[in-house]
Amino acid sequence: MNKIFEEISKLSTEQINQNTTEIDVLPVEDCLKLINEEDKVVAFKVETFIPKIKIATNFVINAFKNGGRLIYIGAGTSGRLGVLDAVECPPTFGANPEMVKGIMAGGNQAMFLAQEGAEDSKQLAREDLINEKINKNDVVCGLAASGRTPYVIGGLDYAKSTGCKTILISTSEIFDKNIQADVLINPILGPEAIMGSTRMKSGTAQKMILNMITTVAFVKLGKTYNNIMVDLQMTNQKLKERAKKTIITVCEVDYHTAEQFLKKADNHVKTAIMMLLANVSKEKAKSMLELSDNKIKTALRSN
Repeated sequence: MNKIFEEISKLSTEQINQNTTEIDVLPVEDCLKLINEEDKVVAFKVETFIPKIKIATNFVINAFKNGGRLIYIGAGTSGRLGVLDAVECPPTFGANPEMVKGIMAGGNQAMFLAQEGAEDSKQLAREDLINEKINKNDVVCGLAASGRTPYVIGGLDYAKSTGCKTILISTSEIFDKNIQADVLINPILGPEAIMGSTRMKSGTAQKMILNMITTVAFVKLGKTYNNIMVDLQMTNQKLKERAKKTIITVCEVDYHTAEQFLKKADNHVKTAIMMLLANVSKEKAKSMLELSDNKIKTALRSN
């Protein structure tokens, strides 16, 4: 019997879900309810891995503070989720696009058109990471629902050899004990509603975990005031108005004042907030933030 067949056959995601065996003959609403019932288990399973997610998050925080990056590697749905999380960080947190990057087996074109064969190459992952010039300050996070994708395993092997911290996020039992991951996050979710369709519960769990890691990492870098984004980039009209609303909410000023100070601060929301809350000039506000790890509350306490 083929070794890959044996490995895949053991995975819980490749088993038949006894709760959904009639999904092909049930009315639409009943099908939706079945899928929703399966989805309900995800958050509770992810919760049990918070201690390990904490370790991974601290890896990322330390990397960012030392000029390092978070680099996702994956294939298929898992890889696309890494790319999605990476591209959302700059507009959400005003982060440099180089801080979080997503690399997919098969390159950028695999984001839109499946290049499934690429996931079978360990060497391809090595080459992709060499091209990224990863170093010991970076964190490489492998995303593989099955926990066995050769591209991801090869990437983690190479990353570990460079001194990077490594993370593996999966939703399956890990049978290979030689995987080079400093922390393994693998909530077992059981069979998917549709056998093997890991875009479902598995994808939801991975998306939740990635959201948790990068959100908390950027919060700890001072990208929020309370739970409000204050480093957002005003790349469209909606975000320009959200920036003004942020200043109005935090500083308790009217629309005109928010607009005025945003302009004075060269459209930098956090600087405008500091100017208003500390009653200082733009230059002083910037200096206060720089001396306080770019955290508004720290800067105000030191004023």
